[in-house]
Amino acid sequence: LNVLRTHIKQFKSEYGDVILCCDNKTYWRKEYFPYYKAGRKKAREKTDLDWQLIFQILGDIKKELKEYFPYRVLDINGAEADDIIGTLASKYSNREKVLIISSDGDFLQLQVNKNVKQYNPVLKKYIKSDNPILDLKEKIIKGDKGDGIPNIISPSNCFVLEQRQKPITKNKLNDFLDTHHSFYDESARLGFSRNQTLIDLSYTPQNIKDEINKAFENTKPAPKSALINYLMEKKLK
Repeated sequence: LNVLRTHIKQFKSEYGDVILCCDNKTYWRKEYFPYYKAGRKKAREKTDLDWQLIFQILGDIKKELKEYFPYRVLDINGAEADDIIGTLASKYSNREKVLIISSDGDFLQLQVNKNVKQYNPVLKKYIKSDNPILDLKEKIIKGDKGDGIPNIISPSNCFVLEQRQKPITKNKLNDFLDTHHSFYDESARLGFSRNQTLIDLSYTPQNIKDEINKAFENTKPAPKSALINYLMEKKLK
């Protein structure tokens, strides 16, 4: 709560309304690509942490933020926070300034919209892409191991099978960057299409975008009186 309070105090006067974007329990990328984030469950099992308890507490906090705090909290069935941020930033940046507070480099692609900035709360500084379109293409080509997305020349299931990816050398990467993906060989072209759908936030399905926009318009922050009662009940300063 103090992390939220610190950021809001720092940025609210310049950027206005606060929107807290949440990952839903289900997400469309998993239906599109069954191996998406498949390694995370296995990684959790290797730790001694009580993940059931952690997820329960996170769920409780999300519920309390919705019920008691004067911010919009968006949690849309089938969507990740990335989809919510990508949809709203792209829609509203043509009329007002938008600040994304996240350390996730995936959001740099949204700086193709001139009024979008990103603040990295870990590094405590703004982060900027000088060429969001080129950086996005490089990310698509190289994939995202953390999300279980291989590079465009590797099999879709290589991380699940714990196989090494086929390496993309610097020269090969430059060749891919300089060439339109329609001219790649069939395997690389299919890999690019797969990764573009998963990584490029403009590829969020239209029905998900519609639900995000509807939820944004219909979600009202809790009244400030609710927050006072919450702080008193929880014995928080």
